[in-house]
Amino acid sequence: MALMTGEQYIESIRKISMEIYMFGKRVENPVDDPILRPSLNSVRMTYDLAQKPEYQDLMTVISPETGERINRFTHIHRSTEDLRNKVKMQRLLGQQTAACFQRCVGMDAFNAVYSTTFEIDKKYGSCYHDNFKKFMFYCQKNDLTVDGAMTDPKGDRSKAPHEQSDPDMFLRVVERRADGIVVCGAKAHQTGIINSHEVIVMPTIAMGPEDKDYAVSFAVPSDASGLFMIIGRQSCDTRKLEGSEIDVGNSEFGGVEALIVFDHVFVPNDRIFLNGETEFAGMLVERFAGYHRQSYGGCKVGVGDVLIGAAAVAADYNGVAKASHIKDKLIEMTHLNETLYCCGIACSAEGHQTASGNYMIDLLLANVCKQNVTRFPYEIVRLAEDIAGGLVVTAPSEADLRDPKLGPVINKYFRGINNVSTENRMRILRLIENLALGSAAVGYRTESMHGAGSPQAQRIMIARQCNLEHKKTLAKNIAHIKE
Repeated sequence: MALMTGEQYIESIRKISMEIYMFGKRVENPVDDPILRPSLNSVRMTYDLAQKPEYQDLMTVISPETGERINRFTHIHRSTEDLRNKVKMQRLLGQQTAACFQRCVGMDAFNAVYSTTFEIDKKYGSCYHDNFKKFMFYCQKNDLTVDGAMTDPKGDRSKAPHEQSDPDMFLRVVERRADGIVVCGAKAHQTGIINSHEVIVMPTIAMGPEDKDYAVSFAVPSDASGLFMIIGRQSCDTRKLEGSEIDVGNSEFGGVEALIVFDHVFVPNDRIFLNGETEFAGMLVERFAGYHRQSYGGCKVGVGDVLIGAAAVAADYNGVAKASHIKDKLIEMTHLNETLYCCGIACSAEGHQTASGNYMIDLLLANVCKQNVTRFPYEIVRLAEDIAGGLVVTAPSEADLRDPKLGPVINKYFRGINNVSTENRMRILRLIENLALGSAAVGYRTESMHGAGSPQAQRIMIARQCNLEHKKTLAKNIAHIKE
């Protein structure tokens, strides 16, 4: 099958009967729902750009297994060039959508599961790697979007999975049958699930022998029996119901989160990638987290490009573009944004080949990348709000702007420079609000903190990877210390 167009992707999702709930009701037509559709449009862009010749080398790649051109989101990284192109692709998509385009987690799950299953099979003689490759070929052939589900609700975080008072706080196997397994539990914060054909499930933490039932990885369709989703709320989400293009800020693109509930979902044997081998749960988590922390050096940078541009436009419209402090703030925003990109490229360039043949990023640098992402976007947002001014959070609605009585008043008092309309000034301020405070905050500001793990998770990995003893030895050698 050839690469899908964006429209073919939309129609393929329309055919899937997913069980989705929002505001206490089942969503009967999620594809055309005004709150959910912008998130679908963001994923569509990953298909639309793959059709454009100028983006072919970034968005697509020739599969080494089949010789066919596939979307990079279903590809297994085979070189450091692949790793770098991944980051460049993510920056491009962030620039084009100013939102989360949602397919990164599936791509990162692909690569983590690929190498981990190879090593499980090497030890146990299992068939997990073959299972995954069959699934991978199926997704590549049909150009599917795959969600990656790692984060469990966790319950009491001081306790291991098997110690929880409610055993479903971590997703688990509740029945092992000759033809497969049955699982119960949930996965939280799933950005792309309602726009995905399939979902790969992974454990969320390293585990001991007592947690055997929780050490499980598999793939199921997004409409699997017993699987349903509850959409999370976002700031300003119901603005999309009001019919105002201006007030939404980014009317075409966006992202939504969901809780996925697995209520006795059956997984056939050929879709299982980990089933009780607890010592490999930590490896899978570490590798996935490393890939996903690399991703933030691309996607967040692309969205940051849009926010920096919006702040610069706001400065123009406010008549302050030539002020030295404004120029300095834009320079600082750019410096911070490009530093994030440097981290994403660096951990890619320093990548290495795994035993399975695919390429892994440098884990230390990937965690440094994400640690910076937990800080720099917040400063970029602060500076954008500073440049934009207070009207970014006090502007009247589009309905007021269109009102026969109120419109002339708003046009009079909220105009900036003479040659720019009040409407255009409001449009750029609403975009800044969307990125900094509104429904896109889940894809930029807040998600920069908790996506791919909390800041402390990266600090733990940095401590493990920093090779402090080697650094001590270097210092002792220079100081001619003999012990």
